[in-house]
Amino acid sequence: MLSLLLPTLLAVQALAVLEVYVPELPVVALYGMDTTLNCSFSHASPFNLSDLSVFWQLTDTKRSVHSYWASQDQLADQGERYANRTSLYPSQLGAGNASLLLRGVRVADEVSYTCFVRVKDYGSAALLLQVAAPYSKPLVTLEPDSNLRPGDEVALTCVAYGGYPEADVLWQDGGGHNLTDNVTTSLVANEEGLFSMLSVLTVTLEPNSTYSCRLTNPLLGEDGHASVTITGQNMVFPPVALWVTVGLAVCLLGLLIALAAVCRRKIKESCEEDRAAMTPLKS
Repeated sequence: MLSLLLPTLLAVQALAVLEVYVPELPVVALYGMDTTLNCSFSHASPFNLSDLSVFWQLTDTKRSVHSYWASQDQLADQGERYANRTSLYPSQLGAGNASLLLRGVRVADEVSYTCFVRVKDYGSAALLLQVAAPYSKPLVTLEPDSNLRPGDEVALTCVAYGGYPEADVLWQDGGGHNLTDNVTTSLVANEEGLFSMLSVLTVTLEPNSTYSCRLTNPLLGEDGHASVTITGQNMVFPPVALWVTVGLAVCLLGLLIALAAVCRRKIKESCEEDRAAMTPLKS
C-alpha cells in the first residue's frame, strides 16, 4: 500500500509552491534617495545557498532588474537603466531575505516589480513602487500689480517646481472660501520627469483682499502655502477719473458761491422794501 502512495506524494511535492511575501501597499520612495523593495520567503528545511535563485523582474515586460544564482550575482541580462544601482543582501539570503536595494530612485523607476525565488520549490510576488518628490515653496504673484481699482479682473499666479507626482492645488480667499472653480492649472515635466506647476486664479478685485494658494503632495502629505494681500493703497484712480472728480468739485463749489450771492441779494432787497414801507408811518 505504501508503495502505491509514494509516487503520488512525490508528485505533490514537485508541484509545491514556495511562499514569497512582499508589501501589499505600494512602496513610496523619495526621488534621488535609496530604497529597499522588501521580499522574503519561507522554506520548511535548511538549504544551501548554492540551491537558491533570486530573480527581480519588471512585472509587465519581464525585463531583468537583478538576478542571483550559483551563490553570486548574475547581471549579464540586467536592464541598462539598473546597471550599478541594485544589490541584494547576501548575508541575509539564508534567513529568507530576498529584498532588493535600489539606489538613486528615479521617476522612471515607478513601475511594478516581481520577486521570484526558487530553492527546490519556487514562488513569486509583485509589488508597486511609487516615486515622490517635494515641490518648492509656492510663489504667488499678481498681474497687473499696479493701477488697480475695485471691479478690475486680475490674474493671481501660483508657481512651484521640482515635484512629483501632480500636486493638489487649493485656492482660497481670506474667509477660507474655495475658489478652485476659477482656476487653470498646468504641468510641465523636465528631463528627469519632475514637474513644474503653474496655477492661475482669475478674480474680480475687492479692496483689502487676501488670496492663498496651497499645494498638497498626494504621496508625501506635505503642504506648501503662499498668499498675497491686496490693500487699498494698491487701488488708485486712473488720470481720467481724477480730472473728472476735480471738475465736478470745482463746479459744485461755483454753484454754492452763486447760490450764496443770490440769497444775499434777495435778503438785501427784502430789507430795503421793509424800510421804505415803514417811512410814511413815522410822518
